[in-house]
Amino acid sequence: MVKQVTPEEVAQRLQRGEEVTVIDVRENREVVAGKIPGAMNIPLGQLALRKSELDKDKKYVITCQSGNRSKAACGLLEALGYEVEDMIGGMNNWSNETE
Repeated sequence: MVKQVTPEEVAQRLQRGEEVTVIDVRENREVVAGKIPGAMNIPLGQLALRKSELDKDKKYVITCQSGNRSKAACGLLEALGYEVEDMIGGMNNWSNETE
């Protein structure tokens, strides 16, 4: 089962300066409203095609709008051998800065 992480935990890691690689799997039109600073945007439908952009030595935090697509993305990436964490509740639960 994929490890889950709260938006607060992700924000704390970022504030501490930890290397956190966030992948936002929302569609481009959704990301325009704001994303976690530094997050990569790879829409869920493009994830398998763009996996070469990811590094298997890194751990990724996956987010979407509400948590459904990130769960699917985590399943896909985990099956491909990536280490992932699912951000619970997605951007709906993110109360920190966005870019």
